[in-house]
This record gives sequence, structure tokens and C-alpha cells, in this order.
Amino acid sequence: MSNKIIELKGLTKNFDDQQVLKGIDLNIYENEFLTLLGPSGCGKTTILRIIAGFEEPSKGELLFNGIDISKVPPYKREINTVFQKYALFPFLNVHDNVAFGLNLKKVDKSVVDQKVSRMLKLVGLEGFEKRDVTLLSGGQQQRVAIARALVNEPKVLLLDEPLGALDAKLRKEMQFELKKIQKEVGITFIFVTHDQEEALSMSDTVVVMNNGIIQQIGSPEDIYNEPENRFVANFIGDSNIIEGNMIRDCLVCFDGIEFPCVDKGFKDNEEVEVVLRPEDIDIVEPDKSKLKGKVASIVFKGVHYEMEIEACGFEWLVHSTSLCPVGKEVGIRVDPFKGISLIRNTDQIRVIIIGKWRLGRFLDGSCPAIQNPDLKIPSHD
Repeated sequence: MSNKIIELKGLTKNFDDQQVLKGIDLNIYENEFLTLLGPSGCGKTTILRIIAGFEEPSKGELLFNGIDISKVPPYKREINTVFQKYALFPFLNVHDNVAFGLNLKKVDKSVVDQKVSRMLKLVGLEGFEKRDVTLLSGGQQQRVAIARALVNEPKVLLLDEPLGALDAKLRKEMQFELKKIQKEVGITFIFVTHDQEEALSMSDTVVVMNNGIIQQIGSPEDIYNEPENRFVANFIGDSNIIEGNMIRDCLVCFDGIEFPCVDKGFKDNEEVEVVLRPEDIDIVEPDKSKLKGKVASIVFKGVHYEMEIEACGFEWLVHSTSLCPVGKEVGIRVDPFKGISLIRNTDQIRVIIIGKWRLGRFLDGSCPAIQNPDLKIPSHD
């Protein structure tokens, strides 16, 4: 495992009488691409500003390689920042923007030119040295800002929603570029965004936040497939959350239909919540499923159709490549036997993940995930 480069211990931050960070504990490792993900006002940018040195924590420790840097000014930290609006100097050309930090340090001109050329080549702007930055596209300006931040050879690069001002196509391209650049320079990237797709596509580790509290830390796969509470399940992608109950060990019921499962430890008839991803639901002929409903609406999304299906008093959100016209009766097939995980957390929601299907219940305590990838159980519609 890589060494810890940044540690946040019991970090809090108050603005007047409002507490925006509530006891943040987080380890960030060398060469890691870590994303702070959450809705506006959740505290993710405040964490970034504290790490950068633009804000001081109200309480707690901020360690860099084991040393508390809470009182160290920004210019003395081995950390650079790429801002959402890039903050380029309009009176300087591309070369001089990138070289600005080196020139402040009075680095020899030949060394400056060499480093600037290397950075511009890295970000795909070789030959742009004399260009006016105000005439560049948004993507090109962002690359200049990244090159300017990296040329000083920081150990950590902070990125505050740098893709927010780009159009959708360019944003996707830059997601791949940022990950490629991070691998090439081999330093830690800390990325802030409210966009789930950005977080899932680029990150080694995702930290989901809400109301100044970390909700879950994990790989993109874990965050998406094994949400630890209702907030994460709702915030990461689309979800259908349905009330149900555990009839007994290994048998769950929702929408009035019983489904066998392999989970144990619940009380008989204990209330649960079932979390179903819309892309995991299969639409079949009505006679091939116990769950039946009618298509209430349909929207073409390009790669799939997004449908609302009314069944058993619940509106199911379904993503499918098959077109079903409004008003058509369809069956909804649930296959709950493709690997099971059991999760509890202190947010008082217990989530049973039945392959693609997740059942949740509210209770206290915690237990480790239990994987059953090789379980052999007959199929059940």
C-alpha cells in the first residue's frame, strides 16, 4: 500500500454559527486520484481550501507526511490548485502563464523554458507557447492552468470542479486526459465535483459527503454497487427504493411477492428497503414475471430509453434498450442471485445487496461485507 501523504483528523470548520465540517477523518495516499463528491454545500470545497491553506480548520489536525501544516501558509505547502475558473493571467501568453511560479522563484531562464516545454507537451499544447490565453478554447485554457500548477512539481494537485465550465463532449474528453496526466506525473490528485459520472470514471477512491459528514469512502465500484446508506444509494445514479420485509432468514418480500435470498441475521418480518438500479431491471412479457405493470412514460436518452412503469402502486424507473410504447403491459423481472453483500453502518441503514438488487433496513451497529460470488441457487422471476 502507498504511504499516507495527507491525514485529516477530527477536522471541523465553523463559519460564524454554522458548522460546515463535522469531524472529518480521512487518509489520502501517494499517487492516488481521490474525489470528494457531494451536493452543493456539503463541505467538499471547504476541505479542499483547508488542504490548500486558504482556510484554517476550527478544530482537528491536518497532517502532510506526518507533520501538522494547519498554520503553514499556502505558498510554503507542496500543494498547488487548479481553480474552477482557471485564474489565468490575460496579459501573459501561454508560456509566461505556465512559467509564472518559476519566475517568482527566480529559476534560471533555461530551466524555466525546459520545464514549461515539458509541461505543455504533457498537456497536449506543444507549440502554443506564444498564444494569447484569452483566445484559447475552454479546454485549452484548462490545460494551461493544469500545466501551470504542475510545473512547480507539487506533491499534491487540488482540482476544484475544473470541468464545470466545459461542454458535455469536452468534459468527457478531459476526464480521460486528467486521469492520463495523473498517471504520467505520478502525484496525488484531489478532485472536487458534484458530478457522479466524473467521480466514477476517474477516481481510485471516492469520498461521498453530505451536510459536512463523510457518508462513504470506497472505490467507484463499491460506491455504486454497495451503497452504505440511503443517501449514497439515491445520490450515486438513479435508484428505485421500495419498502419490503424479511419474512425470515433467506426470504424477502416486496411488492407482495416473495423472493428467496441467502441473507441471515434479520428478525422475522423485519422491515427493509429494496434498492434497485433502473439499468438492472429486465422488461419481459407479462406472463414471464410475477411483477406486472404498464408503461406510464418513456424518454429517449440516446443509449437507452428511460421508462416509468406503474406496478403495484409504485412507479418503477427502468433503463432499457428495448422500446415499449406508453400503455403497454409488461413484466418486470428481478434476478436476486448474482452475489450477495451485507452492509451495516452508523447511519442506521442496513443494505443487503443481492447482486444487482439491494435490500436495506434501519438498525444500529456495523458488520463487514459478506461476498457469495459462487452461490448456486435456482433462478426465480
